[in-house]
This record gives sequence, structure tokens and C-alpha cells, in this order.
Amino acid sequence: MYLASTDAVATAAGSRRARGRVTGPVLALGAVSLVTDISSEMVAAVLPLYFVLGLGLSPLQFGFLDGLYNGVTAVVRLLGGYVADRRGGHKAVAGSGYLLSALSRLGLLLAGGATAGIGAALAADRLGKGVRTAPRDALISLHSPPDALGRAFGVHRAMDTTGALLGPLAAFALLWATADAYDAVFVVSFCFGLFGVLLLVAFVPGGTPPAERSPRAGRTGRTARAAEGARSALALLRHPAFRRVCGAAALLGAATVGDAFLYLLLQRRLDFAESWFPLLPLGTAAVYLLLAVPVGRLADRFGRRGPFLAGHAALLAAYALLLLPTGGRTLLVGVLLALGVFYAATDGVLMALVAPYVPQDRRASGMAVVQTGQALSRLVAAAGFGAAWTLWGVGTALACAALALAAAIAGAAALLPRSGSGSGSRSGSSASPAGASERTA
Repeated sequence: MYLASTDAVATAAGSRRARGRVTGPVLALGAVSLVTDISSEMVAAVLPLYFVLGLGLSPLQFGFLDGLYNGVTAVVRLLGGYVADRRGGHKAVAGSGYLLSALSRLGLLLAGGATAGIGAALAADRLGKGVRTAPRDALISLHSPPDALGRAFGVHRAMDTTGALLGPLAAFALLWATADAYDAVFVVSFCFGLFGVLLLVAFVPGGTPPAERSPRAGRTGRTARAAEGARSALALLRHPAFRRVCGAAALLGAATVGDAFLYLLLQRRLDFAESWFPLLPLGTAAVYLLLAVPVGRLADRFGRRGPFLAGHAALLAAYALLLLPTGGRTLLVGVLLALGVFYAATDGVLMALVAPYVPQDRRASGMAVVQTGQALSRLVAAAGFGAAWTLWGVGTALACAALALAAAIAGAAALLPRSGSGSGSRSGSSASPAGASERTA
């Protein structure tokens, strides 16, 4: 009895000490994301100009490619999550995705101006992102205390966003030094991407931490998961709370215009030099970097539902600013500030929101289901906005997007569960579908 009591006290004390601290694996994953985001944002910062002004693509063509760039991940998210959960190889699956994205930079270099080649390279990059995202986020959740998920994801996203700050700066410097040589941007981006893969291999632990493994994680559990296949991930939709989170994320994604479109609209309204265009994401990234950790901590303390909805309200404010007859510094600062708030309050918060509703041995698969629905809906949104811009003009297209987002926020507010997403869920299992999953298995 004494030993048991002593162990309990020691465990509680250790939990209190760990509560305010982000674990080593989360910091290592943050470093990998920082370097990888330098690589990806170097390319993302110049793609709108490269497509629309360099290659002369129409808004409809750009909308299709932007939707492909952001939505093709949906094809492989479920596969990546399932394979990672089945084999416990979250690190290996994530690493393969990082490597594929790095190699896609060489594809952009070899494609030249061919739209088909560019589309294939973008598809490879997004396939890599789709493969790695769910296993990476699962590793973050499995190596973090349940009551500090918002903080852990906030720290990771802040480190990731540091890369998003440095990437456009690097692209701007390269374009300035090489007289707009996009090839140089693609080569340097590839080098950073490869370095991120090496960091993952060297410093990120693989698999699931022993303290977090399911009691079924032995040979029998692995066999059962293999037999279930992707059906086990989709079976999570039988749980009402998880299904509501998925529905809300997909609904909001269908009304989310990609920030590349918003940056193009800013450039058109303010009519600044093209060489300054790669710096626009810096404003968004700076706000994201400042707010990611504080918003994550607030979400842990007061609930994750509110910040998630508030983030989409900030995106709606960006739409409104672009519709109003504003200009100059007010328009520029307002839109970039609103976009930064949007990402800080939605990106990591959504993963922290969904984690309590997913059993640990299906964490990557469950996160992949949410991410897949969101990615597919954003693909539709990007293609639809590009088509509306081409057919009706940008003002009408943006007004329709604003109305759709307002309706989506109202619908998501009705869908999202009001419990189990904040401090009230620290005790933990009541909101999780683990028991239901055991029965359906």
C-alpha cells in the first residue's frame, strides 16, 4: 500500500512538472517543420506570380492548380494515417512524405513552363504532405500530456511558422540577386527540404511512446488492425462527437479561399512591384508566430471550440476588407493580420480539438479522416472561386465566398461539440470513442 501510494504521488508530481513543458520529440518535430517550411514557403511565395504573371495562366487555371496544390493531399492522408497506425511506424511514414516533397522541387525545375509538368510536381509535393501530416501530428499528440495538447501544437506550429517567415525572405533575396531566376529558388528549396529529412532521421524518435501504447498493441492487436484496414479509421465516424468535428471542418473548408488568391487581390488593389509579392506571407506568418502558443494555451484552458470558430471569423474579416473601398496601409495590414489570426486559431487547434475523440492506437488515422475532409472541401473552394472569378469577376466571386463563409461559421457552431475539448476533458476518457471503437472492432 505504501509503495503504491508513493508511486502515485511520484507520478502526480511528475505530471505536474511536465504539464508546463513541451517534450523533446515535439521540439524535434518543430525543428524538422521549421526547415521544411523554409523549403515549401520559398516555392509557395513565388508560385502565384510564376503562374499568373510569368506563365500567363487565367484565374480559372490558377484556381485549379491552387486547389490541386492544397487538395490532392486528401488522396493519401487516409493511407498515410492507416499505415502509420498499423505498423507503429509514424516516423518512417512521415519521413517518406518529407522526402517526396523535397524531390518535387527538382520536378518544378525540370518542368520548365509546361503546365502538365508543373501540375505533376505540385501533386508530388502535396502527396508528400498528405503522407506525412497525420503521422507527424499523431506523434505530437502521443508525446504530449492530454491537457497540454493545445500548447504542444502551438509550439510546433510556431516553429513551423518561423520557417514560413524565413522562406519568403530567402525567395525574395534570391529573386533580387538573380534577376528573377525562379530556377535558383527551386534548387535552394530542394536543399532545405533534404536537410529537413536528415533532421527527422537523426533527432525524432520513432513509433509510439511506451506509456501511450494501447493494451492491444501486441501481436494480436497488430493483426486485428491489419485486418480492419482503412475501415477502422472511417468507423470512427460512428462516434457522434468525432463526426461533428469532421463535418464542421469540411463545411468551413468549403468556404475557405486560399491565401494565394487573397495575396493576388492585394497586389492588384495596391499595385505594388512584383518583386515585393513574396514578402506578403511574412506579415501573415509573423502574426501566426506571435499568436500560435498563446492561442493554444487559451484553447487548453477555456476550450478549443471557441478559438477555432473565432479564427474563421477573422478570415471573414479579411474577405470584408477586400470587398470594402479601403486601400493603402489599412488594407494591407488588416488582411495580413486577419490571415495570421485565422491560421493561429485554427491549424493546430483543430488537431488538439479532435485528439480527445480518437483512441491512441488510431490517432493518425483519425486525424487523417478530419484532414482529408478539410482538404477535399478546400480543393472544391479553390476551384470554385477561380471559376467564379473568371465567369463573374472578382468582386462577385469574393462576395459569394464571404456569404458562404458566414453561413459555414453558423453551421459549424451548431455542429461542434461543446464538451471534451478543453480543460474539462483533462480526466479524459468520457469524450473519447475508444470504448466504442473496441466494440466495433
